[in-house]
Amino acid sequence: MDLPEEYKKGYKDFLNAKIDLSKRPLIPRDETSYWVEIVINEIKKENKEFHCLDLFSGSGCVGISILKNINNCFCDFGEINDDFIEQIKINLGINGVNGKIIKTDVFSNIDSSYDYILANPPYVADERWEEVGEDVKMFEPKLALLGGTRGMNLIRRFLKEAKTFLKDNGKIFMELDEDQMNDIEEIVKDKYSSYQFFKDQFGKYRFIRIEK
Repeated sequence: MDLPEEYKKGYKDFLNAKIDLSKRPLIPRDETSYWVEIVINEIKKENKEFHCLDLFSGSGCVGISILKNINNCFCDFGEINDDFIEQIKINLGINGVNGKIIKTDVFSNIDSSYDYILANPPYVADERWEEVGEDVKMFEPKLALLGGTRGMNLIRRFLKEAKTFLKDNGKIFMELDEDQMNDIEEIVKDKYSSYQFFKDQFGKYRFIRIEK
């Protein structure tokens, strides 16, 4: 089994950012760039200063692309893994942007409130691990992929706590597997003012936009 091309090259281009992968975080996906570009365009339309949180940050690709593409935006990065925290530092430096990095287990060390919380949590269901590609299983970090039963362990924690960390009119964008839509809807329907699921460029439901 060959090493994935992105690890061979050592980086991945992601929405005008160069994302170094030397610490072997999860390789940024095209599906992720699709919804992050939507976020970038939404923030640009508002034309005011924003404070974002990139949670489960991994390589930092989500938050760094926000900082690279939007001038009046600040971003914090929440990540639990020390290697990936170092990876975020590397990528901030490569891309010439600044952000605050917080070592945190979901919201355990977060004490700010945000206009946008952007989350790509581990969401592969444990019971579906055998369906994952062999190259992914062999080379990419399991901790960034597996999300427990139905892939919902961290998603459930995140959605139950996130509202507390949103400013008035704050929004969440979260990546997901379309098999989780019913589970997620049960959590958010009474807790948040509005929500909508969206498809990615491949026609699969891939992310949700939630308003406080």
